Amino acid sequence: MPRSIWNGVISFGMVSIPVKLFTGTQDKDISFHLIHKEDNARIKMRRWCPLDEKFVEMDEIVRGYEYSREQYVILTEEDFEKLPLPSKHTIELSAFVDAEEIDPVFYEKSYYLEPDEAATKPYALLMRALKEKGLTAVAKIAIRNKERLCALRPMDGVLVLETLYYPDEIRIEKETGVPEVDVSKRELDMAFTLIDLLHEPFEPDKYKDQYREALMQVIEAKLEGEELAEVTAPAPARVTDLMSALKASVEAAKKRREEDEGDREEAPRRRRARAAAG
Repeated sequence: MPRSIWNGVISFGMVSIPVKLFTGTQDKDISFHLIHKEDNARIKMRRWCPLDEKFVEMDEIVRGYEYSREQYVILTEEDFEKLPLPSKHTIELSAFVDAEEIDPVFYEKSYYLEPDEAATKPYALLMRALKEKGLTAVAKIAIRNKERLCALRPMDGVLVLETLYYPDEIRIEKETGVPEVDVSKRELDMAFTLIDLLHEPFEPDKYKDQYREALMQVIEAKLEGEELAEVTAPAPARVTDLMSALKASVEAAKKRREEDEGDREEAPRRRRARAAAG
């Protein structure tokens, strides 16, 4: 059972729902250690104090805010606990908005909320109300030494909490944009055709981290003392104009769709054959 990273309540009008917050995502990147090239020894990162000219342990380190050059205000864990913020222990739902009104650029990290045993009914009520109204709740929560804007939405029988960036944390410049260019109706119609051919339900199970798989192949080959043949990246297709590129893309998409449909029709036959053989 994972450990909750935050305990508190969802405040929904006069209704309080005690909940626990759990991390909803997991990084699957392959990790590496830093190794000394000369002797394959693992490099250790140590904390160095230049004033005392010595290494220091973690219990000797505190956090400081630099208010002037090399002048710091030191903050302790008690100072963080004393912050006058209701969001430290309460997720107060302040508004309900249409989900499409929140641009994806605002989403930061996903968590899920689990109710205390005595709070399952109000939790289920809030979840069902959000689902049937098609709305997302907006609130604030203080976790990991920061008060974050957040959004609550139902997903697969639980309430998911998405932390959001504040507007001043978004680095997209509103003034920048694509200059006005002429797009013909034929080009737009061809683009629509290509989009329609590639339009399909989102099925996350179809997608795999191919970079991670390829990296593991390289690692396993090195363990076996082998060298993998280098894969040459395909050269970009040479096209003379946008319309030619669109036509070629449509033909490729049609071929891919036909192949996918053939694979789907063939799959049940292969499963039956395997079952009969087994």
